[in-house]
Amino acid sequence: MKKKEFKSESKRLLDLMINSIYTNKEIFLRELISNASDALDKLYFMSLTDSKLKVNKEDLKINLAFDKEARTITISDNGCGMNEEELENNLGTIARSGSLMFKEENKEQTDVDIIGQFGVGFYSAFMVSDSIEVLSRKYDSLDGFLWKSSGADGYTIEKVKKETVGTIITLHIKVDTEEEEYSKFLSEYQLRDMVKKYSDYVRYPIMMEVENSKLKDGSDSDYETVKEVATLNSMTPLWKKDKNKITEEEYNNFYTDKFYDYEAPFKIIHFKVEGLTNFTALLYIPGHAPYDLYSKEYKKGLQLYSSGVLIMDKCEDLLPDYFSFVKGVVDTDDLSLNISRETLQQDKSVKTIAKSIEFKIKKELEDMLKNDFESYKKFFKSFGMQIKFGVYNNYGIDKDKLKDLLVFYSSNTKDVITLSTYIVNMLDKQDVIYYASGETVDKIDLLPQVESIKEKGYDILYLTEYVDEFTIQALMEYDGKKFVNVSSGGVELDSDDEKDKIKKENEKYKAMFSSMKEILESKVEEVRFTNRLKKHPVCLTTKGNISIEMQKVINAMPSDEKINAETILEINETHPISKKLKKLFKDDKDKFNNYTKILYAQARLIEGLSLENPTEISNLICEVMTENTKEE
Repeated sequence: MKKKEFKSESKRLLDLMINSIYTNKEIFLRELISNASDALDKLYFMSLTDSKLKVNKEDLKINLAFDKEARTITISDNGCGMNEEELENNLGTIARSGSLMFKEENKEQTDVDIIGQFGVGFYSAFMVSDSIEVLSRKYDSLDGFLWKSSGADGYTIEKVKKETVGTIITLHIKVDTEEEEYSKFLSEYQLRDMVKKYSDYVRYPIMMEVENSKLKDGSDSDYETVKEVATLNSMTPLWKKDKNKITEEEYNNFYTDKFYDYEAPFKIIHFKVEGLTNFTALLYIPGHAPYDLYSKEYKKGLQLYSSGVLIMDKCEDLLPDYFSFVKGVVDTDDLSLNISRETLQQDKSVKTIAKSIEFKIKKELEDMLKNDFESYKKFFKSFGMQIKFGVYNNYGIDKDKLKDLLVFYSSNTKDVITLSTYIVNMLDKQDVIYYASGETVDKIDLLPQVESIKEKGYDILYLTEYVDEFTIQALMEYDGKKFVNVSSGGVELDSDDEKDKIKKENEKYKAMFSSMKEILESKVEEVRFTNRLKKHPVCLTTKGNISIEMQKVINAMPSDEKINAETILEINETHPISKKLKKLFKDDKDKFNNYTKILYAQARLIEGLSLENPTEISNLICEVMTENTKEE
């Protein structure tokens, strides 16, 4: 019996294929089961057109067995089998596929669904095997043939007896090393788990002898271990069933079992697309945000199947980051089992599927927002931050897709509203959208800058999450209306007369403001009187793109780079404190110095900023409080 060499590039090619295409060793079983499924498909298909072939589909099966002592795993089927020439062509040439040839020969038949297409899957078994034996007998022959190989060195084929039609593949599992524990594959639990994970929806039963405990005859408490043959796979994917015949309980049970969640999903999206690319998707929006959703450890992605066989547990390319919370499965006939992650990223079918999924999720959310706003508010509470991330990520490239999904708290309605609702409710001649940022709604409501704008009847969007202001700035405008921070120094609600009056006051006391800025060691860009405050004596406003809230967020990040917003100290011109300052500036420079520092400290505290010198400020306040009692 002469040893033959592979017709492909020998050991280098085989080693390269195993190490680069397959990084997950356990998928060898998926590949071999898929090959067995193909063989059963071929036999059954041929029986439909060949009256000589008597095939009962119920008898078609895949058998799985293992022998711990002999260190073997066996995968067998009663499918079409292979003769010597086919063993030579299909297994002697790397990257040659009998399944692909069969599919091409019958391409006009719409019911031919062959999983394997590139012929490299079989060789993944060498990742876990020292040697492989393939014993096969073709359906139209009485002769069997045995193919043997220990890897890239070559293979042998010899004629042998085989009683039944089909193929038996025997893997001789490698000895354990320090890096790899190959023995783990020689266990019932591991094999069952691998079948469930990768081949649960293969349409033929995968059978294996398993151990079960049962009560001994005549006993009500004594158990014995018995061996019995069990079917390891469910065979029919839920997503391929008619959705009108699937109950909510079935959908929910599938979700909780498949994705290990304790809570039913918030929304179920089940749809099928047929066209240039065909696929079925069953998607779920979880009932709550995963604990690690916003951590580096979280990995997005949908389970990707090819004709019911799992080819990727988390295909990141199927979901944009802003919908990363979505879980589910996608099944398509347009991808090969043997596709690598790198090839997948370039595959046009995957890109087409991803676009369809993105459009469908967005459409479902828009429908919920429009028709069931109460439910949408619950959804947004859990996952709204991810939508906001999507608006400003990648320099705002996706902002127009997502802007209508945003909701923010409204000072007028005391509830969240969409941006379009804000526009509809705007006052006549209002040409901007006002917003304010802070830690909570209550704290924002108390800001001095908010008071006068609310008093004039304008609605203000309250931004309470650290991503909010970055989101607003990425949008810049909505429906032609610019966003304006109420804490911006550029907010102007005064009449022309009021503007002229405050301008004259600021000019008149220019020297006083210059002195205050000097006392504060230029920690503010400017000091001035304002008309924007009603009851409050003082506030901090900003100019430029960086607000105080953005300063807090950026400086809280684990980075050495710190920023400071360009702040303006504004003093209420009608408040008694302004008269006090004018008098002290003229008569008592020391007290004027103290009052300036206290006012600035007050303004910082109102904005939620820390004090650089809290002890000094505390002493100054005590001094001011007790100054009238010193002479007593």
